[in-house]
Amino acid sequence: MENEDAIRFFIENPAPSTLSNVENKVKRFIDLQPEERNVVLVTSGGTLVPMEKNMVRYIDNFSAGNRGAASAEYFCKAGYAVIFLYRNYSLMPFVRHFEGPWTNLFTKRNVGSSSSWEIKDSLKDMLNSSLEDLEHMEKRSQLLCLPYTMLTEYLWYLKTIAEGLKCLRSRALFYLAAAVSDFHIPAQDMSEHKIQSGAGKDKLELSMRPVPKFLRYLVDSWAPEALIISFKLETDENILIQKARAALHRYNHQLVIANLLTTRKKSVAFVIPDSVMWLHLSEDDLKNGIEIEDYIVSQCIKLHKEKNLT
Repeated sequence: MENEDAIRFFIENPAPSTLSNVENKVKRFIDLQPEERNVVLVTSGGTLVPMEKNMVRYIDNFSAGNRGAASAEYFCKAGYAVIFLYRNYSLMPFVRHFEGPWTNLFTKRNVGSSSSWEIKDSLKDMLNSSLEDLEHMEKRSQLLCLPYTMLTEYLWYLKTIAEGLKCLRSRALFYLAAAVSDFHIPAQDMSEHKIQSGAGKDKLELSMRPVPKFLRYLVDSWAPEALIISFKLETDENILIQKARAALHRYNHQLVIANLLTTRKKSVAFVIPDSVMWLHLSEDDLKNGIEIEDYIVSQCIKLHKEKNLT
């Protein structure tokens, strides 16, 4: 039944017109990689589910993409080539610190009778360093950024990128940090035009289907020799590890990184089939600007090396 649902999803939701362009970019990027360089796909941000075919209303996920963007940076700095599949307008690697409100970035300077807006002194060195890093990674062909918006785009792109990375075998790593929608409205069930309000009804009822679990396809078919890491976010600590272990058992991949919504920036659990290891940042770590993604990526790279040695 799970296989049938996945096949039906791709039949009911045709490939986006941009798919061939994404496929070509991924192929060129892979061809540029030296044999000794590993490649990681980092997915980031939420997925949008439209409520109408001519979309006005939609259902979205809570995710700004900071974990994915930060992790992509640390993978690049560790020598990996990174395909960054990100939600359009979410945070981006290396420039994520400069994507907040403009008032946090600029200050007005008065010189005589005139004034001008300038980037704050406290950010100048960071901006210069970040842009230098970004330029360096692009020159070395270590970073390819591919945007998506819709759930269907994300899943088609994931399939295409995974099939492209299949040739790298165990050199490929999948770091699935995107917040993927659990439910969607099938295309045939959508209203053609904007859902009208004030039509004599006092409520709106939607019928949604579960999104097929494509992680099964990734493990079994699309990239069977790659290291595959997924994330589990919950709000109830009593079910967090249980749900992570259930995902490992169901999909037979190598690692689930489990975290709670309220503490995700300072605590995560690494869940593998036979153990659970917690990682906690201290208050001093947080004050000193240490990011938990630095440690997460280091652990993932260690696991990738161990897998390739076996």
